[in-house]
Amino acid sequence: MTKVPEYFGSMVFNDKVMQERLPKATYKALKKTVENGEALDLSVANVVANAMKDWAVELGCTHFTHWFQPMTGVTAEKHDSFISPQGDGVIMEFSGKELIKGEPDASSFPSGGIRATFEARGYTTWDPTSPAFVRDGSLYIPTAFCSYTGEVLDKKTPLLRSMERLSSEAVKVLHLFGQDEVTRVATTVGPEQEYFLIDKEMYDQRVDLKLTGRTLFGAMAPKGQELEDHYFGSIKTRVSAYMRDLDEELWKLGILAKTKHNEVAPSQHELAPIFSTSNIATDHNELTMEIMKKVAEKHGLVCLLHEKPFKGVNGSGKHNNWSISTNTGENLLSPGKHPETNYRFQLFLAAVVKAVDEYQDLLRITVASAGNDHRLGANEAPPAIISMYLGDDLDALVRSIINGDDYESHGRERMHTGVEVLADFKKDNSDRNRTSPFAFTGNKFEFRALGSSLNIACPNYMLNTMVAEELSQFYEALKDADDLQEAVKALIRDTFTAHQRIIFNGDNYSDEWVEEAERRGLYNLKSLPEALSHFMDKKNVDLFVKNNICSEDELRARYEIDLESYCKQLNIEALTMVDMAKKDITPAVSAYVRELTDAVLSKKALSDTIPVIAEMDIITDLSDKQTAFAAHIAKLEDEINAAASIEDNQEKAFAYRNGVFKAMEELREIGDAMESETGTDFWPYPSYTDLLFGV
Repeated sequence: MTKVPEYFGSMVFNDKVMQERLPKATYKALKKTVENGEALDLSVANVVANAMKDWAVELGCTHFTHWFQPMTGVTAEKHDSFISPQGDGVIMEFSGKELIKGEPDASSFPSGGIRATFEARGYTTWDPTSPAFVRDGSLYIPTAFCSYTGEVLDKKTPLLRSMERLSSEAVKVLHLFGQDEVTRVATTVGPEQEYFLIDKEMYDQRVDLKLTGRTLFGAMAPKGQELEDHYFGSIKTRVSAYMRDLDEELWKLGILAKTKHNEVAPSQHELAPIFSTSNIATDHNELTMEIMKKVAEKHGLVCLLHEKPFKGVNGSGKHNNWSISTNTGENLLSPGKHPETNYRFQLFLAAVVKAVDEYQDLLRITVASAGNDHRLGANEAPPAIISMYLGDDLDALVRSIINGDDYESHGRERMHTGVEVLADFKKDNSDRNRTSPFAFTGNKFEFRALGSSLNIACPNYMLNTMVAEELSQFYEALKDADDLQEAVKALIRDTFTAHQRIIFNGDNYSDEWVEEAERRGLYNLKSLPEALSHFMDKKNVDLFVKNNICSEDELRARYEIDLESYCKQLNIEALTMVDMAKKDITPAVSAYVRELTDAVLSKKALSDTIPVIAEMDIITDLSDKQTAFAAHIAKLEDEINAAASIEDNQEKAFAYRNGVFKAMEELREIGDAMESETGTDFWPYPSYTDLLFGV
């Protein structure tokens, strides 16, 4: 049996491979590019490209692809072979120019109106900070993507810019503290990934799952998650085999898959990796989602990454564990043993608190999607209200700073098990508040509001940028201080005092918090259209333009793309629902009613004294529901037509949310009620019992 350390990263052109295959001078030049952001000379790129090609060919590759992340929500790739004609045959070649730049046709990628449709050309450019890898016979080269005229059309470029921006501002602040040895600061992320596994044969019988990723109709199964027996429960044999193969595929690609377990809902599971730098974590998470789906196929399963594939049971999210570390190995969000005198930690904490308060709307926007609208605020995920949880100890520290009181740590209390053979242990200083959208968890913040299918680049580039902006302001306030320590303490106190409204350590699910949040002046943006209406607010535009992350035109393009995507997704769902209702459900219920009617007539033909009241009650009830069902189909079609005719994307999004989505919910309620009364043999789709308990 092959040992994990022997094949871990075996499909990655990583540092070990580069040291073995590159000349020392080339290796050093490439490392300077990766670590210091220095430009890479074409002659160096040629040597790297040739070594990369030789390595990939040895692993069976015939093609290479620039792998990028356009504004579609999924990754993109165009494969070219290494072959180059030579005489009557070919040789395998790969140049530095091909490594650095690609030219895919960009005409069909979303642009939000930033360029004309006929301007088809776009460019991909190599991201040397994210290692190339081999997959399915091709060399994959992580890249950024822009239009022919230079506008950003992907999710990676703003992330890379934000990382550089935060590094620059954080280093300046650290130099004020005398840490001149720090030359670079990186944000790190560990994204936990939730998902569902269902049987492929069942999936193939559900047109809604195939077209939209979620069930548009479906009555609750007699058993759901109410016994809480699936959470962390014994993993089924078929699922365990899938997880084992998934781990192996991820480990070959150097992805640090660490934890796996059953989640709350039946057929729901989670995978969590060890953290890595934000851009690599983003690439790895995109790869993880793709490989999850491919490995599932080999096991006769389908991996569902929609945020809410099944109504009435827990949906799927993705917890974004975010922190800041120096190139000297220090975590800047670690409080240390004495946080009350750790002014550097307090200052960085204050920057995050200020950022989350001032840009709470942006954080909400980063997690807004048609799928995630089903989760946020549904008591299975954080609410749509953004707030921060600091825990008892840290909250006490902040209060003491604001009030000028002495701080007394609760310390780490020793837990006594009461069983001699079990060791006593010290519990953490704070609990994990699963209801909080943005919770401090020891030395990082866990942004819990992300949806399971989301590309994590967006929340992370926004988070990086807003924190970089606050650090920039802090540096300007402190750089000329006569007494730096007193100036730092005053700035920390003033910041916590001004932004304490964003801190909430209680139950975010309670009705009282909704009222309290409104009193504090916090946003409660319940849907994507509400959230996106704040995207182009002046303070948000100024943030990204000032920090050179995106231009105003690029931001507006993203705003338009997100709105268009939302409208298209709801339109597809609504049309699919109408199709299912007309072509499958209505005929199925009619057939069942006809069967019952024939049974009634047969009984009456035998004798008028045979009771038929049970059948008649079902016939009457289903017939009434069918009449209402037909009326609601017509209503949904009217709402679809009305929304589709609106030109302004923001107005159209509200029409889909308030008109189409509402009509879909009303139609579903009747459809699900009919499923509960219709014979199983007549219902056209696998039930929730089949789907959730069929693996």
